[in-house]
Amino acid sequence: MSQVVSESIHGHQVMEFMISLGRAVSKLELEHLIAERFGEQARFHTCSASEMDAKQLIAFLEKKGKFTESATGVETSADRICNH
Repeated sequence: MSQVVSESIHGHQVMEFMISLGRAVSKLELEHLIAERFGEQARFHTCSASEMDAKQLIAFLEKKGKFTESATGVETSADRICNH
């Protein structure tokens, strides 16, 4: 059985998806939501990294300061998405 590899998804799409949730989520819940939305085998890239799975993307975005953390989890906002 051959496996279909989809195109890499930009991290901006994940951040936009997070904004559409309208609430903070735990990183584990975010990982599950990303898998539901983009697929279990999805690969992600950003302006400076590529070939990441959902867990790696979450860690990357956190390291880059793209999240706001609270007691209920993480969220992002449109002003944290770069426009280049």
